[in-house]
Amino acid sequence: MTVSQLFNSQTKTIAFAAGLLVAASLVSRVLGIMRNALLSWQFGAGETTDIYLAAFRIPDFLYGILIMGGIGAVFLPVFSELYSKDEKGAWEFVSNLLHILMVSILFFSAIAFLAAPLLIDLVAPGFTEEQQEVTVGLTRLMLLSPILLGISAIFSGMLQYFGKFLAYSLAPLLYNAGIIFGILFLVPIFGIWGLGLGVVGGAFLHLAIQIPAALASGFRWRPIFNWKSKTIAKVLRLAFPRTIAAAGVHINLIVVTALASHISTGSITLFNYANDIQYFPIGLVGVSFAIAAYPALSRFFAEKDMKQFQRAFAVTFRQIIFLVMPISIFMFLLRAQVVRLVYGAGDKFTWNDTRLTAAVLGIFAFGILFQALIPFLARVFFSMQDTKTPTFISVGSMGLNIVLAFVLFSVLSSSNVITNAVVAGLKLQGIADVRIIALPLALVLSGIFQAQFLSLFLRKHMREILQKELYLSLIKTSIASGMLAVVTYGILRVYGGVFRLTTYEEVLGQFVLASLGGTIAYIITALFIKSPEMIYFRERIYARLAKRK
Repeated sequence: MTVSQLFNSQTKTIAFAAGLLVAASLVSRVLGIMRNALLSWQFGAGETTDIYLAAFRIPDFLYGILIMGGIGAVFLPVFSELYSKDEKGAWEFVSNLLHILMVSILFFSAIAFLAAPLLIDLVAPGFTEEQQEVTVGLTRLMLLSPILLGISAIFSGMLQYFGKFLAYSLAPLLYNAGIIFGILFLVPIFGIWGLGLGVVGGAFLHLAIQIPAALASGFRWRPIFNWKSKTIAKVLRLAFPRTIAAAGVHINLIVVTALASHISTGSITLFNYANDIQYFPIGLVGVSFAIAAYPALSRFFAEKDMKQFQRAFAVTFRQIIFLVMPISIFMFLLRAQVVRLVYGAGDKFTWNDTRLTAAVLGIFAFGILFQALIPFLARVFFSMQDTKTPTFISVGSMGLNIVLAFVLFSVLSSSNVITNAVVAGLKLQGIADVRIIALPLALVLSGIFQAQFLSLFLRKHMREILQKELYLSLIKTSIASGMLAVVTYGILRVYGGVFRLTTYEEVLGQFVLASLGGTIAYIITALFIKSPEMIYFRERIYARLAKRK
C-alpha cells in the first residue's frame, strides 16, 4: 500500500475507527503532556507560563464557539443528509460554508484584536499592567490560529463522513508538534513570542495534513458565496444553540483563569497542568469514541434505523465506561507520582507546586468518568439534529460551575472547618493559600450534573433491554475497578515502605509497578466475571492477530 493509499483508506466499523482515533489520540495526548513538561522544565510554574496560558483563552473562545461548538458540531449531519440526495449540491454547500465561515472568523478575530486590552483585563484581572500588556500582544498573535483551525474543521467533518480517519487523526499530532517546535527552537530566539509562533505553526500543519485527503474524497473549491442559501440557514439554526453551549464551556474556563489570576503567581499554570493530565483519558477515550460513533449514529438516524442507532449507542456508552473508570482510579491513586514524573523533573517546578498540582488532579479524578461521557452524549443528540437539549443542559452546568467556583473560592479564602478538611484530606499542610482547589471541585460537580441530565433526557430514546445490559456491564466494570484499586494501593504502600522515593528512578519504579499490577488485576477480574466489554476487546485483538498471520 502506497502512502497515498494509506492516507485515503477508509475505516469500515466504529470499533476500528475508534481504535485508530484512540491510538492517534494517545500519541497526541503524549505530545501534549510532553509540551507541558517542556514548559515546566524551562519556565516552571511562573509568570511566563501564566501569561502564555491566559493568552490562549480568547483565541480558544473564538474557535470553540464558532467552530467546534457551532458549525463543526452540526456540519456532519447536514452534509450526510445532503450527500445522500445530491452529491454536487453537497460539495457546493461545503465551498459556500467555507467562505462564510472564513469571513465570520476574520470579522470576530478583528474585533478581538482591537478589543484585546479590555478582554485580557476580564480574563486575567489579577495580572500587573506589564503582564497584561505582554498577554495582549501574545493573544493578538495567536488569533491567527482559529482562522486556520476553522478551515481545517470543515475538512475534518468531510473526512469523518468518508471514514478517512487517518489524516484526520494526524492533525492534532502535528498541532502539538508545532507547539513543541516553538518551545524548543523558537523560544530561544524570540522568547515568549516563540510560544505564539509555535501555536500558529501547529494550526497551519493541522490544516495542511487534511487537504490531500479532502481533495481525494471529491472536494473541489468553487467560488460560491451565498448567505441566503437554505442549507446555510439550516446550519445556522442548528448551530446557534450549540454555539451558546460551547460559549458556556469557555466562559467557565475564563472564570477559572480570572479567579486563578488572583491567587499566587503560577496558579493559572498549576490548574492548566492538572487539567491537561485529567483531559488525557477524556480525549483519549471519550472524545475518540464519540467522534468514531458520530458518523454511524448520524447515518442510522437519517435512515430511520433506530434499532442500529440504539445498539451503537449502548455499545459505545458501555465501552467508554469500561475504559475510563479504571483510568480515573489510577489518576487518583497515582496523582502525586504522575505530577512528579511529568512536571517535577526540572529544578524550576517546586515541591509545593507538585503538591498543589497533585491535589487539583486528585479532585479532577472524581469527575473524569462523567466528563468522558459528555462528548459522546452530546453527539448522540447532534446526530438526531437536536442541538437545543444539550445546549440548555450545558448552560445550566455553566451557571452551576460559576456559582460554585465563587462560593467555594470564598469559603477556602479563610481558615474554617471545610478548609481544614481539604488541607488534611489532600495533604496540603504548610501551604497558606489553597483556594485553587475550589476551581476543579466546581468543575467536577457541574460536570456530574451535565452528564446525569444528558443521560436522563436520552433514556426515552433507548430500549429497556439496552438499559438492563448497561446496568449489568456497569456492575461488572465496578467490581473489576475495585480489584484494581485494592492491588494498586497495596503496591504503593509496600513499595513506599521499601524505598524513600527521593529520586526520579524510584518514583518511576513505583508508578510502573503499581499501574502494571492494577492493570493486570483489572483484566483478570474482568475476564473472570465475563465482562462483555473485556470479551469483546479480547476477540477483536485475537481477530487482528489472526489476520496478520
